[in-house]
Amino acid sequence: MINGQRAEKIIERYGFDFGCISKAEIIELIEEEIKNYQPGSSEYIRLLCGYLYCLGNETDAPLLEKAKYGINMDVGCMIDEEWIDSLKGTSDEYVRPREQIIDSFIEYYRNFKADDEW
Repeated sequence: MINGQRAEKIIERYGFDFGCISKAEIIELIEEEIKNYQPGSSEYIRLLCGYLYCLGNETDAPLLEKAKYGINMDVGCMIDEEWIDSLKGTSDEYVRPREQIIDSFIEYYRNFKADDEW
């Protein structure tokens, strides 16, 4: 399965009811993707990291940093620094309130369709 299709499957599987999504499963999927990164899967790992942001707390910031800085520049550019700063509680005038960040994430992915062409 290609990048966008993998992202679509995650959205179909989990949706956006964060009270019903297993944080442990999301962490496992991120760790697996970091370990076995597939070139071109930056949208997929971005989505997983977004889910972790929505479910997470300050203890999850290091895993988001590992995904952002530990794979390659393409992935690093896709994962929002704002998510990491927000979880860490960084007081920066550019970090929006958490609810706004989550709403933006949901809005972006609500009607997501893969644009992969193969």
